[in-house]
Amino acid sequence: MEIFSLKNKIAIVTGALGLIGKEHCKALSEAGANVVVADIDGSKCSDFAKTLSTESIGVSLDVTKKDSVQNLRNNVLKKFGHIDILVNNAAINNMFEDPKAATEQSKFENYPLDLWQKSIDVNLTGVFLCSQILGTEMAKQKSGSIINIASTYGITAPDQSLYIKKDGTQSFFKPPAYSAAKGAVIMFTKYLAAYWGKDGVRVNTLTPGGVENNQDEFFIEKYSSRTPLGRMAKPADYKGALIFLASDASSYMTGANLIVDGGWTCW
Repeated sequence: MEIFSLKNKIAIVTGALGLIGKEHCKALSEAGANVVVADIDGSKCSDFAKTLSTESIGVSLDVTKKDSVQNLRNNVLKKFGHIDILVNNAAINNMFEDPKAATEQSKFENYPLDLWQKSIDVNLTGVFLCSQILGTEMAKQKSGSIINIASTYGITAPDQSLYIKKDGTQSFFKPPAYSAAKGAVIMFTKYLAAYWGKDGVRVNTLTPGGVENNQDEFFIEKYSSRTPLGRMAKPADYKGALIFLASDASSYMTGANLIVDGGWTCW
């Protein structure tokens, strides 16, 4: 299956220490790529990079800081000489300081401006900066694949009833900034695909569904019942789709949104 091989390719994954970020790194390495594990904690990135099967490195990265992304670019080019794959995976979900106040704070009417801005900075501006600085190197070499990780909440509105407990109380509301940013990522993907197509850089979106991760039982049950396959995703469920988009197997695919959600958005 040579068209799926990533041998001798250099792949950068942002938000690499997250739940599916680690699986992205493993998948790329298993396909033969040398992986740059990039996240806030550089030491932990280096430790995780050592567990991968190919020559991989860990680098500290704050996707909201231009100089941080530039330092990453410089380190990767010094080490490997080129960049072939960028997975824009870094993202945040809002964390409310007081869990007791989360329900009221997460309501659209009360949603704090600072949380909106922080979410946009990481989930959207971070994708812009990494694509601009790292993708430019791909355009120079006339080849590359950028994969932007979105969400089903970027194409459908959050179902707020999923967060209603069995006693009828609302645990919290999925905040507006997450959907706004992820929807923008999908459109930004199309923009870049059209802009860099002539330079041999393919840009696609991977839209995952919800991943099971020790959520409350009531939420897992509700989410699963609303999904045709009857379950939430496992962290490793996106590995095949990622390798497809990163490799020559998708060589005639750009500007697309590959939805892997167990059928969530088909209803």
